Amino acid sequence: MTYAPYVILSISRSRSFPMPNPYAEIFRTPGAKGFAAAGFVARLPVAMSTIGIVAMLSQTNGAYGLAGAVAATFALVNALVAPQISRLVDRLGQRRILTPATTLSVAGFIGLLATTHFGGPVWMLFAFALLAAAMPSMPAMIRARWTELYRDTPKVGTAFAFESVADELVYISGSALAVGLSVSLFPEAGPLASTLFLAVGSAAFILQRGTEPRVQPAARGGGTPTIKLRPIQILTFALVAIGAIFGTAEVTVIALTVEFGNAAAASLVLGGYALGSMFVGLVFGALKPRMPLSRQFAIAIAIAAATTVPLLFVSNIPMLALALFVSGAAISPTFITAFSLVERLVPAAKLTEGITWVMTGIGIGMAIGSFVTGLVIDAFGPSQGFWVSVAAGGVACLTALLGQRSLTVSHSIGNRLPARYAG
Repeated sequence: MTYAPYVILSISRSRSFPMPNPYAEIFRTPGAKGFAAAGFVARLPVAMSTIGIVAMLSQTNGAYGLAGAVAATFALVNALVAPQISRLVDRLGQRRILTPATTLSVAGFIGLLATTHFGGPVWMLFAFALLAAAMPSMPAMIRARWTELYRDTPKVGTAFAFESVADELVYISGSALAVGLSVSLFPEAGPLASTLFLAVGSAAFILQRGTEPRVQPAARGGGTPTIKLRPIQILTFALVAIGAIFGTAEVTVIALTVEFGNAAAASLVLGGYALGSMFVGLVFGALKPRMPLSRQFAIAIAIAAATTVPLLFVSNIPMLALALFVSGAAISPTFITAFSLVERLVPAAKLTEGITWVMTGIGIGMAIGSFVTGLVIDAFGPSQGFWVSVAAGGVACLTALLGQRSLTVSHSIGNRLPARYAG
């Protein structure tokens, strides 16, 4: 997994793309390969932490309720704290904020591991989960560096496409890695690996000072929180629904493959889901559509919503794999256009905070999707789980359509938002 950025770059060097290769171009700038690789390692815990906590505590305590409560505490507090950390990053710089925030988070995870291993009291599990929730949003930090390198050039869109593909790999494979390690080695193995990725990857990222974004003068005073911007509210809510589609897929695929008599096929099916998104994302990122970003976003979400419907009719594993591959194809374009809109909508002084809110929406959606899908499957059976995906797709589509006016107006003025938003 740690070599994934170079794998993606190698794929992009194939003859599928005309010369000059847009992906090769973005890595020509000194330092780009280094922070992209370090950032990939540092963001693996985004997908590994929550499910790793569940896998660890459910095995050691035999109580899924406790495991879910501790994991939910971490996830929800992180969803609230991460944007505030990013707000401080915009004001003071990445190095000054990421160092203490990551240190606190790593200490929290170590405490959680030790409490679990040595059978400490339950209250300590929750206390350390709260401390671990100081984990910063590394995907936002990475995108901020790309924007610093290529602001107001077409290369920003290409870089965001690359990052969306990397996010896909993290979301789809990270949870499987965390669970696989905890089940095959020892209960704490998944969260331990996640903690090591966070510590080593973040340290390598922070030490690369040459590509660190400059603090914008307008950011020093703080100003209006980015979540109060109407377009960011629309994008975040839409991606909560898209995240719910992710969470639903993970739970339902596991349940369905068990029902179809081949539980081991779940990882391959989910891998196909990631591949569909990855390859379409690489192609989409190399294109330069002239259509307004707001309209591209609406179309991508509409396709994502439409491709959830065939999932209701799968009756065997090959059908499930094919339907998920097609469904995954619309995810990367949704991410690419969403983050490109953030780059256009949010003043430069608040970019990291804006990206973090949207990333947080995806994580919250995954948690909601997993929880609701579990209830649906328990009540009505595995075959009904994908109804949650259909409902989430409908919500995302409706949000994107109703928000077109706000996104289009804001897109037309780009970073030239009213001064009250800049500081």
